[in-house]
Amino acid sequence: MAGDLSFFGYFLFCFAYNFGCFFRIYLVFSNKRPIFAHTNINVQNQEVWIMSISKTRQVLVDVARQLFAKNGFENTTMNDIALLSKKGRRTLYTYFKSKEDVYYAVIESELERLSDKMDEVAARKISPQDKVIELIYTHLNMIKETVMRNGNLRAAFFRNIWMVEKVRKNFDEDEIELFRKVYTEGKEDGEFDIDNVELVADITHYCIKGLEVPYIYGRLGHGMTPETSKPLVAKFVYGALGKNGIK
Repeated sequence: MAGDLSFFGYFLFCFAYNFGCFFRIYLVFSNKRPIFAHTNINVQNQEVWIMSISKTRQVLVDVARQLFAKNGFENTTMNDIALLSKKGRRTLYTYFKSKEDVYYAVIESELERLSDKMDEVAARKISPQDKVIELIYTHLNMIKETVMRNGNLRAAFFRNIWMVEKVRKNFDEDEIELFRKVYTEGKEDGEFDIDNVELVADITHYCIKGLEVPYIYGRLGHGMTPETSKPLVAKFVYGALGKNGIK
């Protein structure tokens, strides 16, 4: 009887082992993955790890922006950023190879703020003509706020304009695409008389870009508030877009 039990136990062990092997082979060839508790744990751990990396990088960028704004780009060192962030030089150099790389990341982060605001305006349930004016003023106001709040960094912003341009490329392309969508919507609704949406979007973007410096320094519409200047700007823009009159 004991021998029978031993044989029966051995049989069960072999069956379980072989079943497990065949089950794994089946999963491989059927492109299926077993769902075990540790799989979810690994995914969660990976997500936490990625979030940690993103958060650490953002802390470094925020600290660098504060130092650039206070001391200027030239007077800020990588060691300053590492010390104030309390992350250490090794961590800093893991994310950025040089101070120029940090500078690009700071400008990029500032432009992301502007881009998010532009996306919010573009998503509003307002008419295409109103949306165009809001996009123009949002761009100019956010650029002015970005430059003015960064103190000593504003000098580098204008002096190193080509460095900034390199970082601005993606933002510029996204903004042009926003105007294309708004103009297409307005054209389809009969609000705008536009023959070439792509060209008009390009012209609009570069015109606004050319107004940034005079707007920041208060040379554009001197003494006027946005409330008093918007109707005049709207009249000018609507005329250029083939829109007669203002609502």
